[in-house]
Amino acid sequence: MPSLRALLFNTYLKRTLKPRPLHLIDPAVLRSGADAIAPKKTPAGVTCEKVSMGSVAGERHGAVNAESGRTVLYFHGGGYVFGSAKYARGLTFDLARKSRADIFSVDYRLGPEHKFPAAVDDAVAAYQWLLDDGRNPASIIIGGDSAGGGLSLALLLSCKERGLSMPAGAVLFSPFTDLAATGPSLLFNEKSDVMFKKVYIAEGAKRYLGDADPKSPLASPLFGDHQGLPPILSFVSDNEALYNDTTRLHEKLVDAGVDAKLVTEKGLAHVWPIFYPRFPEAGKTISQAAEFVVEKTA
Repeated sequence: MPSLRALLFNTYLKRTLKPRPLHLIDPAVLRSGADAIAPKKTPAGVTCEKVSMGSVAGERHGAVNAESGRTVLYFHGGGYVFGSAKYARGLTFDLARKSRADIFSVDYRLGPEHKFPAAVDDAVAAYQWLLDDGRNPASIIIGGDSAGGGLSLALLLSCKERGLSMPAGAVLFSPFTDLAATGPSLLFNEKSDVMFKKVYIAEGAKRYLGDADPKSPLASPLFGDHQGLPPILSFVSDNEALYNDTTRLHEKLVDAGVDAKLVTEKGLAHVWPIFYPRFPEAGKTISQAAEFVVEKTA
């Protein structure tokens, strides 16, 4: 059973966000609204600075007590149309502090101005920058929420294609892995999801895809070859429209021999950790993710 604070927040989202046809709203409006949820101040124990990762912009969120070399390369969500490193700060600030890591949060290019595979190209460029900077892949975790979770997987598939050294693992929060929108939960969880309707997701993906095949593995990594990927920890809530984007991915990872773990919560908003510290479940999940980061980079 979700906490009272989570239930109240669910009610707020269901009344204010879900009625809005997100796939029809101007991207600039979506981006401004997403950035508005970011923390107003940088919390104690964390630093925040703008960084240039080669050709890609972003932010470095550093833990004051960071352990040498431990790094998280993070990709925000927003359906490949909105979101930013600023938008994800509630999650990444707390993850930096709890995992004692440097987090490089990427402002990858967004649709519809920059269509697929622009975001994937930026993800690869940011990871290559970390390697060129001397970061040990064994000390790097890839992370992302929603579209950023899908992009994290696309980066892993690209590493395999390009022969780049694999990072130590990946942590995914409600990853958006199927831009073809074939998951059954898009229908059977449409009422229980407090944020989205199927049409928002199916039509919104087209802003990024353009004429690309929605089942291309770098757009929809659910359809990729997962053999050889590093350990992956995934989180999802059972009432999400995108629930099956995570569960089907987890099944395929296990079938491919990947060290994969799935944590399923009940009755929470899509990517609930992004709303930290509004309700306790967000902090709990970030703590679990931080434990994974520390374990895999020790």
